[in-house]
Amino acid sequence: MHVDSFKYLPRIITAFYETSDCQPELPIPWTPLRHPHNESKFGLVTSGGLYHKGVEPPFDLKRERQEPTWGDPTFRTIPANISQGEIGVSHLHVNPEMPESDINVLLPIQRFQELAVEGRIATLAENAYSFMGYQGYPPDTTAWRETYAPRVAEKFKAEGVDCVLLTPS
Repeated sequence: MHVDSFKYLPRIITAFYETSDCQPELPIPWTPLRHPHNESKFGLVTSGGLYHKGVEPPFDLKRERQEPTWGDPTFRTIPANISQGEIGVSHLHVNPEMPESDINVLLPIQRFQELAVEGRIATLAENAYSFMGYQGYPPDTTAWRETYAPRVAEKFKAEGVDCVLLTPS
């Protein structure tokens, strides 16, 4: 299936991205799982720009519209027991219709709760976390790497999470 990452952007911005040369940072880090899945506590992270309506603010799309090469590096906390109606989507590069009708499209909380009930994983972390995957172009991940990702990592460590699944948008 083809994914058009630029579908919801003005065509001029799409042309800018497609003609720019931006290379990923390598190597991509990998850590083997220390326990079998059924003994592991899982944490969930999405880059889909989800937020808890009325509890935390949406991501800063106003600034991104004014500065198209900037992306909001902050994160939002999504309780594992959140109801579908409490989910908002704040991301200029994601069609909000699907995750607003089924959170599991971008953050499979209910599917992982089912895995826990079935004994296929030990348990799910109390909270999941959401970032806005778009970090500008070329990406500037400095604030994300140095401030926000370490905060989320510390929250997962404090809760005893063994494995984190990232669901990209």
